[in-house]
Amino acid sequence: ECIQGSYDVNLTVSLQPSNTQKTTKVCQSNLKHMYWSSVQQLVHHSVTGCPMRAGDLLASGTISGKEQHNFGSMLELSWKGNREIILDGAEGSKEVRKFLKDGDAVIMEG
Repeated sequence: ECIQGSYDVNLTVSLQPSNTQKTTKVCQSNLKHMYWSSVQQLVHHSVTGCPMRAGDLLASGTISGKEQHNFGSMLELSWKGNREIILDGAEGSKEVRKFLKDGDAVIMEG
């Protein structure tokens, strides 16, 4: 379904600390929240005379919504490191993150 030049695709991001198989959903957003639609990105790229070729990649960057659980980056989610993000850890423990740690797995679905 196309919404204002974009698509209605639910997106989720979960984190998995290196010491557990448990994941914690930290973000849920939607592709329709993109600031620039895919068409706008393509036009912006090509209007300067830069041709698109087979295999060229366009990336959306961060896709954030208006609510805190829709923020699309760890910087936004932790409010520049001022808020803790609580993750499920090993054996029922809790892990705290403000930023990613080495070994953390980031799982993106959509």
